Amino acid sequence: MFNPIKYIKQKFSPMTVYALVGESGTGKSYRSKMLAEQYNIDTIIDDGLLIQDEKIIAGHSAKREKTYMGAVRAALFDDKEHRDAVAKVLKKTHIKKLLILGTSEKMVTKIAMRLQLPQPSKIIHIEEIASKEEIEKAAKSRQVEGKHVIPVPSIEVKKTYPQIFSDSMHDFFTKSPFKKKAKKGKLLEKSIVQPEFSKKGRVEISEAALTQMVMHCVNECSPDVKVKKIAIKTDSRGYRLVVTIDVPFGTQLTGKVHKLQQYIIDKIETFTGILIEEVSIVIDKITKVETPESLEKKSRPPLTKISLARNHE
Repeated sequence: MFNPIKYIKQKFSPMTVYALVGESGTGKSYRSKMLAEQYNIDTIIDDGLLIQDEKIIAGHSAKREKTYMGAVRAALFDDKEHRDAVAKVLKKTHIKKLLILGTSEKMVTKIAMRLQLPQPSKIIHIEEIASKEEIEKAAKSRQVEGKHVIPVPSIEVKKTYPQIFSDSMHDFFTKSPFKKKAKKGKLLEKSIVQPEFSKKGRVEISEAALTQMVMHCVNECSPDVKVKKIAIKTDSRGYRLVVTIDVPFGTQLTGKVHKLQQYIIDKIETFTGILIEEVSIVIDKITKVETPESLEKKSRPPLTKISLARNHE
C-alpha cells in the first residue's frame, strides 16, 4: 500500500556521496561495482556516465571520445549541455547513495560541484581495496592492451557504444560470512572497451602551447611581473608547473603570488580541460622600478630564491 509520508521522507532524505580515487588505469571501474555492493550504493558516476542499477540513465561515455583531451573533458563534465543533462536526471531521481570515480580528490570534488551534488563524505583510495600487484596488473593491461572497463553489463554498452565494445567479464561478489544478514553471492558483469583515443595513443597538450598560456596568464594577472623560466612536469594525474619570475620592488609578494597561482590554474583548466595538480612560483629577483636613470644602471644582483608551492588537491 502506498504510504505518502514514507515517500516524502525518502524523496527528500539527504544523499550520501562516496568517492573512489586512483590514478588512471589502476582498476577503479573494475572494482567500483564490488565497492558499490559493499556499501549498498545503487548509483555510480564514471567517465561521464550516470549509472543506476546496472543501466546507463544519463550522460555519455568519455570512452567514445576520439582524443585523450576530449575524454578528460567528458569525464569532468566540462561541456555545459552534458553537465546540465546529467544534473537534471540527478535532481528528479531518488538516490540515497552515490559513488563518484576519479583520478584525484580534486577531480571528484570538482565533479560533485559541477553536478550540484554534496561533496563526498567518504573518499576511498584504490590502494585501500586493491593490492599493489593487482594495481600493477591493471596498469599493464591499460598500457599494453589499451583495455578500459565500464561498470555495466555488456548489453548496455553494445546498444549504446557498439563501436568500442570489446568483451565482457564476470565477478562473483559475496559479503563477509562473519557479518549478520549477509547477502547471498551475486554475479557482477562489466564490459571491456577499447576507446578510439586508446587505439591512437594519448594526446597531450604541447609544452610550447602550455608555456604560452602560462605567460599569457601572468601578463593578464600581473603585467609588471617578468617570467624568466617555465618548467613543466607531467604524470598520469595531471601537470605540475614551476614558474620562475622577477617582481618589481615594492610588490606585495604574498597576496600577488597566491593570486597568480590560482589564476593560472583556473584559466588553463577552464580553457583546456586538463588537470593542473600544482603550480610552484619561484621568485628569482626583486627588480628596481625602471626610471630613465635606472635604465642606464646595471640590474640588482639576484636575491635568494623563494619557492611557493600550492598543492591543488
